[in-house]
Amino acid sequence: MNKVNITIDGINLYVPENYTILEAAKEVNITIPTLCFLKDISEIGCCRMCVVEVKGARALQAACVHPVSEGMEVFTHTPKVMEARKVNLELILSNHNARCQTCSRSWMDCELQALANKLSVGEVRFEGESKKLPLDIGPSIVRDPNKCILCRRCVSVCKNIQTVGVIDVINRGFNTQIASPFNMSLKDTPCVNCGQCINVCPVAALHEKNDIDRVWEAIYDPTKHVIAQTAPAVRVALGEDFDMPIGTPVTGKMVTALRMLGFDKVFDTDTGADLTIMEEGAELIDRIRGGGKLPLITSCSPGWIKFCEHNYPDMLDNLSTCKSPHQMFGAILKTYYAEQNGLDPKDIVVVSVMPCTAKKFEAGRPEMQVDGLADVDIVITTRELGTMIYDSGIDFPDLGDSDFDAPFGGASGAGVIFGTTGGVMEAALRTVSDILTGSSADNFEYEDVRGLEGIKIATITINDLNIRAAVAHGLGNARKLMDAIKAGEEFHFVEIMACPGGCINGGGQPLQLSDVRNWIDIKEERAKGLYREDRNTYIRKSHNNPAVKKLYKNFLGMANGSKAHQLLHTHYTARKNYRD
Repeated sequence: MNKVNITIDGINLYVPENYTILEAAKEVNITIPTLCFLKDISEIGCCRMCVVEVKGARALQAACVHPVSEGMEVFTHTPKVMEARKVNLELILSNHNARCQTCSRSWMDCELQALANKLSVGEVRFEGESKKLPLDIGPSIVRDPNKCILCRRCVSVCKNIQTVGVIDVINRGFNTQIASPFNMSLKDTPCVNCGQCINVCPVAALHEKNDIDRVWEAIYDPTKHVIAQTAPAVRVALGEDFDMPIGTPVTGKMVTALRMLGFDKVFDTDTGADLTIMEEGAELIDRIRGGGKLPLITSCSPGWIKFCEHNYPDMLDNLSTCKSPHQMFGAILKTYYAEQNGLDPKDIVVVSVMPCTAKKFEAGRPEMQVDGLADVDIVITTRELGTMIYDSGIDFPDLGDSDFDAPFGGASGAGVIFGTTGGVMEAALRTVSDILTGSSADNFEYEDVRGLEGIKIATITINDLNIRAAVAHGLGNARKLMDAIKAGEEFHFVEIMACPGGCINGGGQPLQLSDVRNWIDIKEERAKGLYREDRNTYIRKSHNNPAVKKLYKNFLGMANGSKAHQLLHTHYTARKNYRD
């Protein structure tokens, strides 16, 4: 790639010609403040917080979008630049609902507050008009337009990355808002509850529906047997809420903390993932051998399921009928576990700790119940668990490690990697390969389906069968893949996760400031943590999980059998898409 010579604050640089001023400044550890900018998501330069002086230019330039050029001279902190940034920030603050003491964002993860500290804004010289607009409260996401600073990040991720497009800019001037079409509630739109809008929001204009009080109520009710189950992606992100390095596995500390909070049992949702592989693997083999509907498409991601219901209702028969792992596990806890321990299922409260906001919606679906009882009673996000631990005064980084409770504590490494894109596919292939060959393969790490490329395609040969597989993450990539399938491209097995990177980047994961997200790939770091845990796990294939083996022997019978279908499988519903 060609390079150019530029000067920033008197420092000579030789940088790629496709760099922006912002990227070039980072090369010499000059941090230019940003607000609307988020790398690869929102690069529009609308907030004007990153303005710099460029020699020869009549006006200040937005560093996040202004390209470098040969001989360019840039000045990042002249009096003119510093005053412009301060005025821009004060104008934003003048209209902001600044109830910081009761805001769900703290000084640690509110980018507006962090920016005010960075620019030493001690007072606001302008008096704006505070908005008094109603909250939009959905099953998973709460939208507070009074706190919105019009950065448009949520619009970009919803429209351009996820291709859902249920929010956009409406009105003009002071009346400008981010809203849904016709000011509908998000719950009345094709919103899939993925929560990516929450992850990119710099303030608290978007956040998950808080269910912490419901959990405390259950824990303090002596008549309830309260079970926590934790998804694989939680263990490599929870530590970030306590300033631990991104991607650090904190499984043992997490279990200890959950016990200290008062849960009666702490189980690993990875066992539910192993169970899912048994059912989904059997379903795949049955469809291939029996001439069933192909490709079989995974059903673990509730955001993806709702997206399919809205956008591809004619392909619902391609979806696996398997419930997602935590829903499967919930069904087992309220049947088999209750029976084994002499508990009334009505007295069991299953709390799922998930990286995902869409799981809140999923748990409330009428399909997700057995004999009138919901499989899962409450879903809280990784962030909500972090809040509970912090509010309880628990020093998380200094906790010792504990093991999950028996009989559901010894899940496989295959269950662990469910949390990252390609993980469900790889876990399924590990089991399907052994079943089809009748032997235990030594080489079971399927590198071709790993990684953060948007769509991955691989052909896996097992005996005389060539399984053509595809993996997509992020709904924009899912749309491309689904359109290719509709156009005639053939696959046997397809994995789709709604969130870019998979569950590791779910809408309920710990928030990272743009100063981190712009320069560190948090998806990659969290994925590394899961693969590390997989490699360190003694059992690495779902069908070798002893708890799952016992479950089928003593309770379920055969995989994909009648009892398994009654408890662990479901159906999906075609939904309207207002674009139609």
